[in-house]
Amino acid sequence: MSTVPGSTVPGTTVPGTTDGLNAERDVYLSFFMFTTDLRPGDDEYAKVIIRHIKKLRELGYAGFDMPIFPNDTRDHQAEVDSYARLKQALDRAGLQDVGFTTNVAASRTFDPSSVYGDQRQVALAYLKSRVDITAVLGATIMAGPIVFPYNVYPVTDFGEPIWSDALHAWTRARYLDAQPILDEVGQYAAGQGVKLAIEPVDHWEQAAPNMVGEVLRFLDGVSSRQVGVCVDSAHVVLGSSGPDEFRRDVLEASGAGRLNYAQVSAPDRGAVHDSWIPWREFLGAIVPAYDGPLLIEIFNAIPAFLSSLRLTRRKFWIPGEDEPVPGVADAYEAAAASIDALRGELGKL
Repeated sequence: MSTVPGSTVPGTTVPGTTDGLNAERDVYLSFFMFTTDLRPGDDEYAKVIIRHIKKLRELGYAGFDMPIFPNDTRDHQAEVDSYARLKQALDRAGLQDVGFTTNVAASRTFDPSSVYGDQRQVALAYLKSRVDITAVLGATIMAGPIVFPYNVYPVTDFGEPIWSDALHAWTRARYLDAQPILDEVGQYAAGQGVKLAIEPVDHWEQAAPNMVGEVLRFLDGVSSRQVGVCVDSAHVVLGSSGPDEFRRDVLEASGAGRLNYAQVSAPDRGAVHDSWIPWREFLGAIVPAYDGPLLIEIFNAIPAFLSSLRLTRRKFWIPGEDEPVPGVADAYEAAAASIDALRGELGKL
């Protein structure tokens, strides 16, 4: 198996060979390595997706987190139908047994926390359509920042940014507005066999919620048990109050049946094999409490992320799409080293 040049973690572990139950844990990879838009309906791009999946399956990945692009359209049924055609193409390629989850975000247009009731209803229809897309892809988890618009920061009527205590005051009413919407989406998702996993995102990317505990307090007002939390190592490191509170939050979420997804991601959103991830603290809390797939989430330096994440690191060049860059790891090498690192850390528990 390949390793990333300069890696401090040898790429010698064969996925699935570590002793113990942890070795059998399904590991997924986010398609943010390649794109933010699956371009459903584009038959040629479907072939690209299939090629990536087949190669990554050889590296030990059991499934993939698929970004569902937040197109500002009201024709949601057409979107659902286009993803159904993508799933058919995947099945025809012999990928029926591949696991999928989906990544969904709220936006300015589709904002379940809006002060305007009509806009909340638009967001409700949008989120239900994303549940439908998740279901037609054969996925059972829909995760992401779905309470407030992603990467949108609140301002006063005078255009002044809202931070700190004022931000907490601002979110209070908005959370109350969003709770009935997420509750209804959860009830709808239950009928589709889909769990929702609200992802707290660090303050570098989103104003709120930033921490697992904030999502849990939001969920106190959401009766549907189908709605839970997604825990991401990058956001935990960048936005948590420390390992003790993290362990308490994980236990609370698990005890309530609301620990719905867990993601392993580096603070710089790059490869995880040589990053500052507190492996023992993170996995030691997650693994006993959560039995679902573990997602490796790598935001490659593709155009969609360059400005939004202010990326300065090099791109993992994509075989078949980019010219090789001497001395720079390709996307498959980064994915291989990352799953090796995760399997190795799981084997230490």
